[in-house]
Amino acid sequence: MTAQEKEKQLRAFLQRLGSLAVAYSGGVDSTYLLKVAAEELGGRALAVTATSSTYPERERSKSQEVAAQIGARQIFVESEETDIPEFKTNPPDRCYFCKKELFHKVAEVALREGINFLADGSNTDDLHDHRPGQRALKELQILSPLRECGFSKADIRERSRALGLPTWDQPAFACLSSRFPYGTPITPEALVKIDRAETALYELGFRIVRVRHHDNLARIEIGPEEVEMFRDPELREKIVRAIKEAGYSYVALDLEGYRTGSMNEVLDASEREIGGN
Repeated sequence: MTAQEKEKQLRAFLQRLGSLAVAYSGGVDSTYLLKVAAEELGGRALAVTATSSTYPERERSKSQEVAAQIGARQIFVESEETDIPEFKTNPPDRCYFCKKELFHKVAEVALREGINFLADGSNTDDLHDHRPGQRALKELQILSPLRECGFSKADIRERSRALGLPTWDQPAFACLSSRFPYGTPITPEALVKIDRAETALYELGFRIVRVRHHDNLARIEIGPEEVEMFRDPELREKIVRAIKEAGYSYVALDLEGYRTGSMNEVLDASEREIGGN
């Protein structure tokens, strides 16, 4: 089935729902879902965006710009996952506690606004990686329309481009808690360090950025095509200075470059929840 055919199915699926609150981060997937929902449901489609110290302000601002461009109504909620002990200790199923907190907040908004269904932007690619958050979605009966209609990430990018969405080629983004090795406590101070370090790298011209937090060492993951930029001694000096100013003592470049879920590479089979199973 082509991406265009999948979109036709998606539109029919959303029409049957009648109303939908989308957990909207401003990323590729949730933006596409919100766009189609807004076209099919009008004012009965609602974007609910969580704010917390695990999401940089730049991501919130981008989400506002795109939601306004789509013409969708957006409501912000304060997600308080950093107050949850099981989240702060950072176990392998950390995302379960985060998603549960988030969707309780989304549900409260939906109830208040008279919206009958809640959805996230999960797609079929998420079925092949460690996704403990999917367990929370199942427990709370959250819909995943893109996955239900068979959308892969490539399909979503293709249709996003066709619909003129600025996010169609946007790099993937995950919350800052994904920068910590499992078992390393998630603290407000460390989140600030990571945010400052990543912001500095974006400002230096990098497009795909992850600063993995290893106590006093920052392990930088960037897009493979951007590794060559480190050959420039002047730029390299600026990078080191910026990372140290963010609060790190040591700076390292990961020669494998950015890859999704690199912190999951240390998990054995018994610790992985593939697709939330």
